[in-house]
Amino acid sequence: MNQDSYSSDRPTGQDPLVLLKTLQLLWTKQELGKLKEEIRRGFARLEDPLAGLLAMLESSSDWKGKGHSLGYCITTELQLWIKAHPAVPQSGTKLKKLQARVLGMLSQCPANLLDPLISIYQLHTADRNYLLEHVSHLYLQGNYKEAAMLSIKLKLQPDQDVEKMCTPLLLQDKANLVEEYVAEYPELQRKLLQTLDTWCEPSFNIRDIIRPYQGMPKYKPEKFNRRVLSKLIFRLLERFNVDSALCPNVINQRHLRTLNYLFYKRFVEKTMTEENWADHIQSTVGENRWLQAHLVQSLLRHCDARGAARWAQHCQVPPEMLPQAVAEELQKLHIQDRVEEVTKADNYEASKKKDYYQLPIPRENIHFLQTWEETLQCWEKVLQAGQVVGVDMEWKPSFGMVGKPRVALLQLALKDEVFLLDLPRLLEQAEAEGEKEKLPHFIQMLYSDAAITKLGYGMSGDLSSLAATCSALKDTEKQMQGVVDLLAVDKQLQWGKDSRKVDGLSPEHSHEERGVRQLEKGLSLLVQHVLGKPLDKTEQLSNWEKRPLREEQILYAASDAYCLLEIYERLCKDPESFGLGSDLTESLVGKQSKKPRAKKQLNKQEAPSPSGQEFQGPRTEPSRPPAPISPQEFSVVCDNMLQGLGRYLRCLGVDVRLLDNEDDHRKAAEIARQEGRVILTSGLPYQTLRSQVGEGRCFSVNCSQKAKEQALQVLKHFNVQVSLGDIFSRCQVCNCNKYLKVSRERMKQLVESSRQVSGEHSAGRPRSQSCSVTVPVCDTAQPGCAPHSEQAEGTEQCGAATGLAGHTVLQVTAIPPGVLDRAELTDFYCCTCCGKVFWEGSHFGRIVSQFQDVLVASGDTQSIYELS
Repeated sequence: MNQDSYSSDRPTGQDPLVLLKTLQLLWTKQELGKLKEEIRRGFARLEDPLAGLLAMLESSSDWKGKGHSLGYCITTELQLWIKAHPAVPQSGTKLKKLQARVLGMLSQCPANLLDPLISIYQLHTADRNYLLEHVSHLYLQGNYKEAAMLSIKLKLQPDQDVEKMCTPLLLQDKANLVEEYVAEYPELQRKLLQTLDTWCEPSFNIRDIIRPYQGMPKYKPEKFNRRVLSKLIFRLLERFNVDSALCPNVINQRHLRTLNYLFYKRFVEKTMTEENWADHIQSTVGENRWLQAHLVQSLLRHCDARGAARWAQHCQVPPEMLPQAVAEELQKLHIQDRVEEVTKADNYEASKKKDYYQLPIPRENIHFLQTWEETLQCWEKVLQAGQVVGVDMEWKPSFGMVGKPRVALLQLALKDEVFLLDLPRLLEQAEAEGEKEKLPHFIQMLYSDAAITKLGYGMSGDLSSLAATCSALKDTEKQMQGVVDLLAVDKQLQWGKDSRKVDGLSPEHSHEERGVRQLEKGLSLLVQHVLGKPLDKTEQLSNWEKRPLREEQILYAASDAYCLLEIYERLCKDPESFGLGSDLTESLVGKQSKKPRAKKQLNKQEAPSPSGQEFQGPRTEPSRPPAPISPQEFSVVCDNMLQGLGRYLRCLGVDVRLLDNEDDHRKAAEIARQEGRVILTSGLPYQTLRSQVGEGRCFSVNCSQKAKEQALQVLKHFNVQVSLGDIFSRCQVCNCNKYLKVSRERMKQLVESSRQVSGEHSAGRPRSQSCSVTVPVCDTAQPGCAPHSEQAEGTEQCGAATGLAGHTVLQVTAIPPGVLDRAELTDFYCCTCCGKVFWEGSHFGRIVSQFQDVLVASGDTQSIYELS
């Protein structure tokens, strides 16, 4: 401590350092009541409490750590004491000196101390140029996070370069701090978005941004790529409600992905009608020349020159952008040719209809409602006790663009008729008449009436879009009663190889025999299983906001809602034949549970019905937990948004494969099938991945939980029994479970030899087999642990390395010199696969304390080999 730096400001009353010793004694005894009383009495005895606080903080270091500390307690008590003694705050030259001293401490402060110190020493009143100079000094020292946090607290952002301040934060994967930095400044939000969009330009070399910051601490280059930046841009656009036209590069890239998806749906899956496809192509491409060029290239890949010319004309692609062969065909096209092509396509579509579910009610019983008078007749029939209503909704596909979809059509199916409500038109009409709550009121009445059975499929997603369409309906899901989500029922149905045949065709063969190219999924598959034929989903991706609706759209929308009634009736009539319990009706529709399970305990494997009850399958007894297994018997592949979870599980000895940030989610299914692993994922990818692996081989974790809680959730779900011997039994870097044990004396020799003879490698041979992998000499240490061990943080300059059997490089140069001099360290542990060196430390104890609830006693031994 440098006492000269503040000796002139020391108070002449009670010595603050004497007070500090008294407070430290009370803090050690955990006598918090007496501690706070002594703090208040002590400050009253100090001649200058503000200078006294700084003297105490500068003489102690406990406040620099995270969490509750004595320094934090003293500071917050002084803040309260000052409010009760308003004459205490100072001004003038003396305050400026105190401000200069406290500024020097702020870069070392935990986040919870910043606001109290800034308030006590009135830093908002300090000279702005002086504050900016101090923040600039922090930045030049490489303290980017501290510089940004202090700028936020002191509101210095308008006078700073947003690109300069935010770039290193993004390289350190601190996107949340970047969002906070620009949160209150719309102009900075726009500048940041424009900068990020520039980096996403295809011709931009992103390495030019990275180069000046290489070697900085906590640098995460894998988190800095166009895919991650694109996601960040869309998140910022939505959060700050900024016009997406500000970011043309990411918008064009998103449109290009949409374009490729539309070509896949039309020409590979063949699940989009020609008119739907053309409509979406035109709205996606528009007059954008760059997208039009990609459209032409895609047309040539999927069509002949004549077909490409026809579509180029339909999509109004400028002739000068077309290749010569296509341009020539364009000149030859005649109206009759186009009519013949469309007629052929229509005939093909009509020929397929017989292969799909057919609506059993006449066309005149389908009502498209656009006025309130028509809608009143609908509600009179729907809102009757004992009524069973099939409910569905349609909206225009967003193809990943910003914002939640807004419902364009609400379908209500009764036994003899179907009502299609033009929701945007009805809401607009009600608002014009000053009765905008009228329609939401009737919808809420429908969902909250327990006497009316509402049928849906994936109702949570529908209601989320309904809330985005009309804010008055945001609490509908909380209030609803008497609902049956057939998605929850679908999960209970067991369709084995020997399941019953429907209409003479088993589910496994019906696709091939009917000539349907793609396997059915979702509601279409459920309709096929229960009613014998799948739904025709070719109109699913229609532009549902476009009016008037085509006849095909009207029939599709009506079928989507009406089929729910037929499924429900068939399941209730004969539940046993579908492998369901005989008490189906009672278990499907019930009152809401008085004590619903906590939301965070639910996951997609145990999805409850919207009524608050889980759908009960054929078993009457509660399902037993799986047999206990050890971490060595449990192997998983973690989706790329769950890398933190993967690292925790690896700490506990689980065999973990981690997807890279650039990997597609579907790669997890490929790895799971090839290596017999369980997929761990979260959110939307779960529905896709679970259909590609066996039952129970895909698990969705709660994405709102922290990685540690996710790990506990996984361990308990699969009944994984972790012992002390499992902790750090795998290398945290490469997942290998074989270690080489090296004594401290031998490690010193290896390090010294490595330093003296550059380019030579001293070989240490384990008694048993080691992994035959060559690791680059310059591979630096990563945060991770070995058995009962801890690895150094940071990186070292690479020099010569020591080799193991199998050409594995032992990375001894990553060991800081001081570690080898610690007497308590008798052994080091080296991964036989990647050569990382680990040693005993406090990390083992922290992991044990975090997972003590799931640890079991075991005499397992670890795979550690002595150095021969």
